[in-house]
Amino acid sequence: MTNNNYYEILGIQSNASIDDIKKAYRKKARLYHPDINPAPDAKDHFISITEAYEFLIANYQKIKTDDQLYQQAMDDWRKYRQDRSRKRASVYARSSYETFKSTKFYKTTRIFDRTSIIFSFIVSIMVLIYTVYGYFFRLKHPIPGLEKPSVFAFIMLLLLGMIFFVVSFIYLRAYQETAKKRKKKS
Repeated sequence: MTNNNYYEILGIQSNASIDDIKKAYRKKARLYHPDINPAPDAKDHFISITEAYEFLIANYQKIKTDDQLYQQAMDDWRKYRQDRSRKRASVYARSSYETFKSTKFYKTTRIFDRTSIIFSFIVSIMVLIYTVYGYFFRLKHPIPGLEKPSVFAFIMLLLLGMIFFVVSFIYLRAYQETAKKRKKKS
């Protein structure tokens, strides 16, 4: 198989980002997992998309930078990892879809995880606190030779902090809802 075949299997362009590859894999894994798809060729499709995903993620930088490095990566892949990838995918295909979703392998396809969401939420709160604190601190303790802090800059930083906070909060709520649904299904 070639690099382009792997992209075609996942249904993405050859200039796809890692996030695009992960999204495409999750979508196709759900579509072709034999636990969900009763078609006779579903298992083969599932194995192929898992193989494509593993190759593209493992060799993403080589594919993008140098054709010779890419060819070497493809040869190494065929020798050492392709068979192992297909066997792993076959095991995942025999398990239920819910069991597959709880594997470490599947969890690596998530773009946002709990840690990054909570971190961004905390950072957004810190941005808001330091923006307000910094502005009022500068008003009370002006630096000699400098003018008062800009109200426009304060408002812009506050607005950006609020946007960051709202987006982080939305992602945090969505993650919590998804976690609750997973617990209810268990």
